[in-house]
Amino acid sequence: MIHMTEDSIIYIGSKPVMTYVMAVLTAFNQKGADGIVLKARGQAISTAVDVAEVCRNRFLSGVTKPEIEIGTEELEGQDGGKRNVSTIAISIRKEEDTEVKKTPKKKKEEEE
Repeated sequence: MIHMTEDSIIYIGSKPVMTYVMAVLTAFNQKGADGIVLKARGQAISTAVDVAEVCRNRFLSGVTKPEIEIGTEELEGQDGGKRNVSTIAISIRKEEDTEVKKTPKKKKEEEE
């Protein structure tokens, strides 16, 4: 797993996927991070995977294959007992000299 600062860790919850995608792009562009870690638990795991894939396939070029770490946390349940919750940490690192992909322009704008 890549060692990251607190600024390069993005905790995934119940917000829309594109909210987290923008957070990833901001971390890479404005904060100058060379890598980020997406962390999620329980039902948010599928959102974390979606965020990683959207970033890799649409917005970031030249990123390494994500490193994935899975685990289980023991939390206190509402009834006072203990319950296990699955966790995931997805690390995305940009290779050197890569840029964020430009949003494609419409054909009409390109012809002008």
